Amino acid sequence: MSEPEITPAIIEKHGITQEEYGLIQSILGRDPNYTELGIFSVMWSEHCSYKNSKRELRKFPTEGPTVLVRAGEENAGVIDIGDGWGIAFKMESHNHPSAVEPFQGAATGVGGIIRDIFTMGARPVFSLNSLRFGPITEDPSKNGNAPRAAIKNNRRLFAGVVSGIAHYGNCIGIPTIGGEVYFDECYEGNPLVNVFNLGILRHEQIARGAARGIGNPVFYVGAETGRDGLAGAAFASRELTEESKLDRPAVQVGDPFKEKLLLEACLELLATDAVAGIQDMGAAGLTCSTCETASRGGTGVEIDLAKVPKRETGMTPYEIMLSESQERMLIIVKKGHEQTVCDIFEKWDLPYAEVGVVKDDGMMRVLDHGKVVAEIPARRLADEAPLYSREAVPKPTPPELNLAELPVVDCRAALLTLLAHPSIASKNWVYRQYDHMVRAGTMVLPGSDAAVFVVREAGKILAATSDCNALYCALDPRQGARIAIAEAARNLACAGATPLAVTDNLNFGNPHKPENFWQLRECVEGLAEGCRAFGVPVTGGNVSLYNESPAGAIDPTPTVGMVGLIEEERHVTTSHFKGAGDAIILAGIPGDELGGSHFLKIIHGRKTGPVPRMDFAREIALHDAVRALIKSRFVKSAHDCSEGGLAVAIAESCIGGKDCIGAEVALGGAGLRLDQALFNETQSRIVLSVSGTNAAAVLLLLEMRGIPARRIGTVGGEHLKITAAGETLTWPVADLHDAWYHAIARALA
Repeated sequence: MSEPEITPAIIEKHGITQEEYGLIQSILGRDPNYTELGIFSVMWSEHCSYKNSKRELRKFPTEGPTVLVRAGEENAGVIDIGDGWGIAFKMESHNHPSAVEPFQGAATGVGGIIRDIFTMGARPVFSLNSLRFGPITEDPSKNGNAPRAAIKNNRRLFAGVVSGIAHYGNCIGIPTIGGEVYFDECYEGNPLVNVFNLGILRHEQIARGAARGIGNPVFYVGAETGRDGLAGAAFASRELTEESKLDRPAVQVGDPFKEKLLLEACLELLATDAVAGIQDMGAAGLTCSTCETASRGGTGVEIDLAKVPKRETGMTPYEIMLSESQERMLIIVKKGHEQTVCDIFEKWDLPYAEVGVVKDDGMMRVLDHGKVVAEIPARRLADEAPLYSREAVPKPTPPELNLAELPVVDCRAALLTLLAHPSIASKNWVYRQYDHMVRAGTMVLPGSDAAVFVVREAGKILAATSDCNALYCALDPRQGARIAIAEAARNLACAGATPLAVTDNLNFGNPHKPENFWQLRECVEGLAEGCRAFGVPVTGGNVSLYNESPAGAIDPTPTVGMVGLIEEERHVTTSHFKGAGDAIILAGIPGDELGGSHFLKIIHGRKTGPVPRMDFAREIALHDAVRALIKSRFVKSAHDCSEGGLAVAIAESCIGGKDCIGAEVALGGAGLRLDQALFNETQSRIVLSVSGTNAAAVLLLLEMRGIPARRIGTVGGEHLKITAAGETLTWPVADLHDAWYHAIARALA
């Protein structure tokens, strides 16, 4: 079959500009053929090269005394957790595929991030996810308009994505133990599916993705190559349109059972002395794995496509090189150890083939039955894509909140409405579909401030969370990103953990639009500032741009995944109240900042600033103080105050446990409106419960550390009673729980 003629239209269809095409001609010293054009198109896509974001990412702190593998060096970063043990973790997106085919898009996103972790030599032990969709319920601020067709589609996407995540994680036997789910109009038609995985390994088990050793054989292992996922990296690097449904072939099809076999086979092989390098065939498939391993090794790689296992006949070199079929790896084997590979992969009943060899010429050379079909300098292809600094123009500052113009609402009803909103409501409909108990390491069930997992072989207790308030980032990108870091660290502190490191998933619109690129730049600056303040390095992550539908760009969503360490099992702390008579203490100030709040968005339909202020020194002092109290065994529960303000945080503490329990609380708020006192989202606040006999000691210890704090109430009874701004409101705890716990199931019924 002859290849298509390369025309300006073909070049444009591949996402290559005329300037970039000229650079390709310069690199090759000739015109590329069709296969080579496809190879450049995927490797120079934003998804693979980060050509619009790499210069911004260099602002992140990536070094530190615990960093064993830095961000960008390999498939995932590795952090030392002591006693010769390390953790590899990373977050990536599968947004566009999930918009087109939610089940497979989400499922293969999980499979891909798991491969990134065991490629490092680590055994994956748990997953998280961060999901965002358009509304699945009517907007209460719009007088109950009838659901639109978009709401029905959002429900379909939401249910499909959750089902895909559950299917892959449950089948492969890796628990999904936490995460977050938000719903907003900006994600209609362009959901965000960000997935996280963490693995454990000994320092000496760290594997590298480099083609080293001239003459070493190159092995293809895992599933056969097909036409699914064809040019998926390029697909993920353009906006979604009404025609995107035609891109279903760009969505991969996953097989978690085969991935389980691949995982065990690769870890068994890595325990031998047979492997010189290993690389996941992720985005861009065979293309990325060959050129990236050659570039890292300073060598060349030659492969023959005739030897590649295939499940479809008649595949062209273009299709084989650009296929993103799942569950595949490229392994550089030490010469003389070929039989070891064969024995292990035959044992696990997996396809394998020796497809090439490491060369000394720095070229990625692709043969088809011995005939050269592509020949490109590996480093130029993998690491020297053109980099851009796009024009950045600030978005107009949205009008600020004028409290005098804000209608007074029934705050008793407002709390029930907030608790029932899918962004705040219990996510039990989601996590009940996940097997979060497999491997028997989950110490804190989903629903608390942070996930907690014990790695028994290492004797370590890890806490992890994913966080981002995109509403803040839409109003003030830098401040919103600063708060994302602070809230992630606050969630870990509430669990009793000290932060170790961060991974991120930067979700933005088309970078060619100056306002979108400004949002990206501001968010990166905010994240970098927060990481430096908390002393946590960035281990790697993902950039997902072009998140736009015909309705417009998503709100900037720089999702943060943060991992921490808990020293002793007795320090593990959860968010719900434990017993009648316990004292409720607010560590932090009552606050008054209603701008950017979920109350304004959900009750009044307003995305209005200014967003709450963030003082890192005050935030860090609060975390240190709460961890000290937890280590002293004073704290029974600790809950971050975030979306919905103090009223929501206190209600969640009443209804978040196995057994609901009431409370009587006095918030003060003299001089404030009732809604302002109840629902403001001022930062650096944690709701604690302690035994009544320890309340005075806790308050004294907080005072000694300079943390403003006071006792605001007592746990007990069957009602939540809150006095604030001179008014008293009462709710049966059963009503609060019913509104909060069943909201998502009712929306999907």
